[in-house]
Amino acid sequence: MLPTGVKETQLRESNSQKVHPQPMEEATNQTPEAMEALISKIFMNISSLKSAYIQLQDAHTPYEPDKIQAADKLVISELKNLSELKHFYREKNPKPICVSPQDSRLAAEIQEQQNLLKTYEVMVKKFQSEIQNKDSEILQLQQQIQEANQKRVKLEKNLKLRGLSTKESEGSVEENGFFPVDLTPDLFISVVEAAFKAIHDFSKPLINMMKAAGWDLDAAANSIEPNVVYAKRAHKKYAFESHICQRMFSGFQHESFSIKSDNLTVTKESFFHQFLALREMDPLDTLGQNPDSIFGKFCRSKYLVVVHPKMDASFFGNLDQRNYVMGGGHPRTPFYQAFLKLAKSIWLLHRLAYSFDPNVKVFQVKRGSEFSEVYMESVVKNLVMDESDEKPKVGLMVMPGFWIGGSVIQCRVYLSGMRVVE
Repeated sequence: MLPTGVKETQLRESNSQKVHPQPMEEATNQTPEAMEALISKIFMNISSLKSAYIQLQDAHTPYEPDKIQAADKLVISELKNLSELKHFYREKNPKPICVSPQDSRLAAEIQEQQNLLKTYEVMVKKFQSEIQNKDSEILQLQQQIQEANQKRVKLEKNLKLRGLSTKESEGSVEENGFFPVDLTPDLFISVVEAAFKAIHDFSKPLINMMKAAGWDLDAAANSIEPNVVYAKRAHKKYAFESHICQRMFSGFQHESFSIKSDNLTVTKESFFHQFLALREMDPLDTLGQNPDSIFGKFCRSKYLVVVHPKMDASFFGNLDQRNYVMGGGHPRTPFYQAFLKLAKSIWLLHRLAYSFDPNVKVFQVKRGSEFSEVYMESVVKNLVMDESDEKPKVGLMVMPGFWIGGSVIQCRVYLSGMRVVE
């Protein structure tokens, strides 16, 4: 044993000496806790770097420059920390640790958990963003499905209007007797032209039979619409066409056409089906199959108002044909068959008008109205005005006009007091 004086001298020398860091290998061998704390720091730094990198990725979707710059600085900072640990390990010169290795390890674990928590928060935000995007995609798909269903319903409706169903083939179209027809304004215009021609065609046998029966056509024309100034005597035929038109189109503005029926169906499809069913058929054959149909009632009622009893009596010498019609029959005489062609054309026009959505509207102009090129068309083209400031006036309406959608189909009129250019 050393003397007491020698021991005290050695202790004083030892206390006066400076403490120098030991090499890493020596420190590791002597203090495993310090080495474990160093490794914990490395893991903590890697975890922080991972969190910073995820934040950098998140800042790109959506693109946010400020967040990208902040995240980029954080990544660089963590990389620097990792570099310092690497140099520290290589130089084997660890810095003195003020706290105990156990506290340092616990702090590193806490920091790592905090970094993981940040990572999870970023991931949660990213997932929430993805969920929102998916929700938006779902809404868009639902909207597309709804639009597709609406288109499907319209297509099915169009097929039904054509006399087809979604399960029918082209062969079944021929069996039903319905041919594909598009419900368009052009179709309606063509039917309007056919109705106008039918009025003109029926007026010919009517005037001829009046001539044959000794009628005064001038007086008859004047009784229809008095005081009309005709450019030519031959133009008085338009008075009879106007008479036919006024009687045939009476009630056109009503869905029922003013015909009473207990089993009247008033859907768009039913109107178009009636149009298609009668379009290609002979009206007399149709009435032969069902004389008391709504079309049959229409023909009887219109004949009785278009053809005056005096006309029937003068044309045929008696009222037998008129009485036969009033009793529910449809005679096969040439005159009545000519009338049925007229009735069919007006009936088809009415059925087609109510097939559209919204309905086609009919309009008429009164005698004395000022001529409008927007709503009216003159049936005589080579007319000139007298030298006056007055605008031409309507003398007769020969065919009504129609509103279909946003378009106007002009009514046909005869202008009174005009001159003809020869």
